Amino acid sequence: MTPNTARALPLLCLLSSALWLSACNREAPAEPAPPAPVAAPTAPAAPAPEAPVAAPAADFDPASVPESTAVLPPFPFFDIPEGLTSTFDEKDKHVNFDRHFFIAGSKAVAVEGRIFHDRFNLAGDGRKYSDIEFRRNYENAIQALGGKKINTTGYTYEVMEAAGGRDALEKVNHAAPMNPDSPHDIYLLRQGGKEWWIDVSTGSFPLHGHVVVLEKAGMKQSLGFLDAAAMKQAIDKDGRVALYINFDTDKATLRPDAQPVIDEIGKLLDGDATLKLSIEGHTDNTGAAAHNLQLSTARARSVLGALVGLGIDPARLSSKGFGQDKPIADNGTEDGRAKNRRVELVKR
Repeated sequence: MTPNTARALPLLCLLSSALWLSACNREAPAEPAPPAPVAAPTAPAAPAPEAPVAAPAADFDPASVPESTAVLPPFPFFDIPEGLTSTFDEKDKHVNFDRHFFIAGSKAVAVEGRIFHDRFNLAGDGRKYSDIEFRRNYENAIQALGGKKINTTGYTYEVMEAAGGRDALEKVNHAAPMNPDSPHDIYLLRQGGKEWWIDVSTGSFPLHGHVVVLEKAGMKQSLGFLDAAAMKQAIDKDGRVALYINFDTDKATLRPDAQPVIDEIGKLLDGDATLKLSIEGHTDNTGAAAHNLQLSTARARSVLGALVGLGIDPARLSSKGFGQDKPIADNGTEDGRAKNRRVELVKR
């Protein structure tokens, strides 16, 4: 063996070992992976539940306004603003009893009682007032008396439509501006169980200010009621008789002073055991027609219930409401509206 051969042997051995190790470390080809399982079809997702419908806003509660502890000046509380002159005659400023709409929260509500209203030209020859100055003067004065602002909106089209429409409101609210561009600030003042509702508003063309102060109260009855004999005479002649029975404002609750009329109807029925009556409720056209229909129906039912309470056989009675659909007088005047707010006894 030559020296060169001897030196080459270890190198060959190392190369052989490396090739052998490389062959040993080479991995066998991987087996193909099994196919992924096919997912079972899923049922379509259930539709998301609809969001609950918001409950209608609760009616405004006058009792939410704390009673005032201030010493109140005589009704209607306020003097004429400095530098202004009333555009109303003195005889036209006061109404013994009427109805006026006020916005409580976001809803126009009818309130009845004695009314004072006045109107001023804010851009006239005398002291000129801006819209905000006129309204701010009343705001400060009312707050000093313990009153609280109660409206969150003005006479928007939505508010007017919900109350029976702009025409119906203007028939009741007379000179007060009835349009979305005229700001109204509505306040309530309470003391000793009494309520005073105040509407301060402004209008344009020309700029003017208007104020209404209403002392809530029931009407003092100035017309006597028919007794049982007069009711019978009318029914024998015409088959019906119209009665004016006092209810709480915009409710079907009979007032205590309605009881004498109920007693006379009871005497009428007691005096003729064969008489059967349909008790039919009617309203004026103030407010929404659907509401008036519901109100007249409830009032007729209240009269029926009161007669049953007197011992009248309910089989002799029925009740129905007609709302504003059968007026007997002009709804354009308070006198006509009062005549239309009636309960008729109709012979069956």
